[in-house]
Amino acid sequence: MKRVFVLFFIYLSANSMAQVIISDSAAVDTIKKPKHWSVIAKNSVMFNQAAFSNWVGGGANNVGWLGSANYNLTYEKDRNLWENIIILNYGQNTTKGVGTRKTQDVINFSTNYGRQFSKSWYVSAGASLQSQFSGGFEDGNNPEAKKISNFMAPGYSNAGLGITYRPNDKLTVTFRPANARFTFVLDKELQLAGNYGLKNDGDSFLMQFGFYGNAVYKVKLMENIEMTNTGSIFSNYLDNPDHMVLSYNMLLNMKINRFISSIVTLDLLYDHNQIQKTQLKQTLGIGFAYNIDNGVKRSARKDNQSWLRK
Repeated sequence: MKRVFVLFFIYLSANSMAQVIISDSAAVDTIKKPKHWSVIAKNSVMFNQAAFSNWVGGGANNVGWLGSANYNLTYEKDRNLWENIIILNYGQNTTKGVGTRKTQDVINFSTNYGRQFSKSWYVSAGASLQSQFSGGFEDGNNPEAKKISNFMAPGYSNAGLGITYRPNDKLTVTFRPANARFTFVLDKELQLAGNYGLKNDGDSFLMQFGFYGNAVYKVKLMENIEMTNTGSIFSNYLDNPDHMVLSYNMLLNMKINRFISSIVTLDLLYDHNQIQKTQLKQTLGIGFAYNIDNGVKRSARKDNQSWLRK
């Protein structure tokens, strides 16, 4: 329950920040100055439900929900580019005779600052943090089963230097040949040798150094249907560089009207230090959505791209 309160608090904080930035942007427009901050946000609460009565085919009554907050805050001024991404997801499903199970649990923060040195190219530095809000268990997240994960167990943090290619607001590619990756395991029950790559019992973190690459590509498939693709790769220079960490996320947003949307997500992950198999997660939901888009970004206004004419 504490994790849910944390999710709610962070969501309100991010939403408040977005509203302040939007107000500032509106004031800028009034005096005909370019916008430096751009905020794009997708907030949603999805529901699913099934009920049965004397149904020969069988089935169990169930109800589920999924809360999601996805924020992209970008600052552009002169040759400076600073992009921040916040992704928070949490969902549960309650099935008659089975109980309540977690269906979605994501904490993802990332920030990347770049200084432009050529058209679409930036020298950049960035960091990220990934974890979850509550415990994960074997046997379909059964709380009575063996615990296999928890808040910051594991938690992953990347920090490094490299270059970023960003020709437009739809595509961002970052390469970091110098990147430190930290794996945190702060739950003492899970601090066992071999768990998430830990070397010894009682270790709380593992440090790796290597190459990190990340790409985000957004595409509008048709009116009111948008897809965001995110992929990343990490290879450890110091130990088994062939044991790469590979991940891919697809978010498909299908807008029905101003307040109703359907969202499909797909996650693929391979991490040799977790299990030596490809992991897959997929979700589908329909429900209430509230989006924020404060208008045209500075990068899309050609009259303000003075550095491109030099």
